[in-house]
Amino acid sequence: MKKALIVAAMLAAGPAMAQTQDDYVPYQGFYIGAGGGAVWALSSNPGVTTYTGWVAGGKIGYDFIGPRLDLEVGYGEIGNNVFFPGSAVSGKTGQLNVMGNVYYDFMAQERFNPYIGAGLGVAFIDSNTALGSTQFAWQAMVGARYNITSSLSVGLEGRYMGTTNPSINTPTGTVYSQNQTIAALAGIAFKFGAPPSAPPPPPPPAVAPPSFMVFFDWDRSNLSAQALNTIKQAADAYKTKGNARITATGHTDTSGPETYNMALSLRRANTVKDALVQNGVPAPAIAVIGRGEQGLLVQTGDGVREPQNRRVEIVIQ
Repeated sequence: MKKALIVAAMLAAGPAMAQTQDDYVPYQGFYIGAGGGAVWALSSNPGVTTYTGWVAGGKIGYDFIGPRLDLEVGYGEIGNNVFFPGSAVSGKTGQLNVMGNVYYDFMAQERFNPYIGAGLGVAFIDSNTALGSTQFAWQAMVGARYNITSSLSVGLEGRYMGTTNPSINTPTGTVYSQNQTIAALAGIAFKFGAPPSAPPPPPPPAVAPPSFMVFFDWDRSNLSAQALNTIKQAADAYKTKGNARITATGHTDTSGPETYNMALSLRRANTVKDALVQNGVPAPAIAVIGRGEQGLLVQTGDGVREPQNRRVEIVIQ
């Protein structure tokens, strides 16, 4: 009575989803696995009793995120009430399997993956020859695995295996036996490599420092009511920032001599500084710059009285 056992099924290693999706990223790669479980004979000869057996083995394969392929080697034994003194078949039958398998994960992007599979290969079944009775083998699998991390998975599997009929020589002649088994297996698998790292987040957009514009009449450096209101807003903005610096940069239009305009732009900047101090900004926190006709807000020719160019820019940093 030859009751063969199949290969330890295992569950492959895996892809699929993240603990929310933060530590799990599906990725293709090679994996190794190991596992085992219980096995039962589905067929036996008259007068032969079989018992629950065991099976264990390992595999190496490649996960394509959906399809998986692997090569599996396993060994198992099923007990029986048949005794052939001096033979390997004596109270048990052992079977060594070498199988090529293909699987399909139905939820390959998820942490939990139900799957089906099938395999073909060769089985070496206990007999009284050195390699045993060599038989063609086939199997079908259904199971589910759980991806603990991107690289590590565990799973449970049900498996059916059949082979062509093995034979053994007995004192009464050669006995041929059917050989079909089912197994319940548990396994663990590890995938090599690493999931692709997420691209770094884009840098935050640059935020321009707060700025305010104070305008002046032609050839003047005194402040209008509107200018005083703008300066108060700038002082309030400074106070909200805590430890900050203010730059007050004076400008003129292109009318008048350049040297005169340089001095005028500096007077305007100092006038704004004084007003900021009156609004509670510490004087050491304010830097004044005079740029004269440089840095025109509105580009004009020489000698043009352009109101937009007669200004002080207040920048808070």
